Amino acid sequence: MTATILIIEDDPSIAELQKDYLEINNMDVTIECDGKIGLKIALEHDFDLIILDIMLPSMNGFEICKAIREEKQTPLIIVSAKTEDIDKIWGLGLGADDYIIKPFSPNELVARVKAHMNRYQLLSGNNDRPKMIKLANISINIDAHKVYVLEEEIIFTNKEFQLLLFLMKHPNRVWSKEELFERIWDFDVLDTEVATVTVHIKRIREKLRKTKLTELPIETLWGSGYRFNT
Repeated sequence: MTATILIIEDDPSIAELQKDYLEINNMDVTIECDGKIGLKIALEHDFDLIILDIMLPSMNGFEICKAIREEKQTPLIIVSAKTEDIDKIWGLGLGADDYIIKPFSPNELVARVKAHMNRYQLLSGNNDRPKMIKLANISINIDAHKVYVLEEEIIFTNKEFQLLLFLMKHPNRVWSKEELFERIWDFDVLDTEVATVTVHIKRIREKLRKTKLTELPIETLWGSGYRFNT
């Protein structure tokens, strides 16, 4: 089945470039240049992935990302000319799965689109892997893509879910930020991308902290990485 992609981008030349490369790779692409209309389309239709600019007419990309995450877990990549680390951290913190800075390589964009869709499909599809995993009063229904803490369902974004699941599948082992980035994002890590892991771990902890857990299972080992303790 052909993958469907929504591009919300107000620069026609950039949008068309993205579309051309994605269509060459057998993807069906929809383009919208207005922020509010783009959000409406994103919520009304089931796309396989959304590519989102930040600076948009009527509504910025951060607001759109937040609104989408309140209703859907569709893989979402922010593509922006904003290069400050705080913008990248903010976007990832709102639930974006990736953040690509303009100008970018179209082939890199295609590679990242494919990687995120494959990850999402693996987590959402049915196969012979265990359907449930439970550690430290946290239960994950892998097929349903749901997390329960002390029987209460907690909502996680795609990457938060993948990161928590990975740590729970490999408990009591220390993973560096670089190792986690390579395992979850499927790319060689760059120095600027280490913050991506930090942001997602922070978001997971914030959500776990709001539950009735007496002790957070994800431990930071300064200078080494993170460990899920059982």
